Amino acid sequence: MKPEELKPLLAQLIAGWENEIVEFKNVGDSYPTSDIGKYFSTLSNEANLRNQERGWLVFGVDNRSRTVAGSQYRVETDRLDGLKH
Repeated sequence: MKPEELKPLLAQLIAGWENEIVEFKNVGDSYPTSDIGKYFSTLSNEANLRNQERGWLVFGVDNRSRTVAGSQYRVETDRLDGLKH
């Protein structure tokens, strides 16, 4: 996705809130990798069952206020991309 597409997408995801293919987490700079793997598996399976191209695990959104809180989780692109492996 192009960077300019992300803001409207995030607004759309927040408006629809959490469901079987969207999960928000308000995390700082760390989150257990094993938990991320579980969410990736669950969200991708649900997306597949619903004929959706993708599921969303979004860090930096406060679950109570439904506002963007931001996150410092793996701000370096190569560290973030390392999760793909």
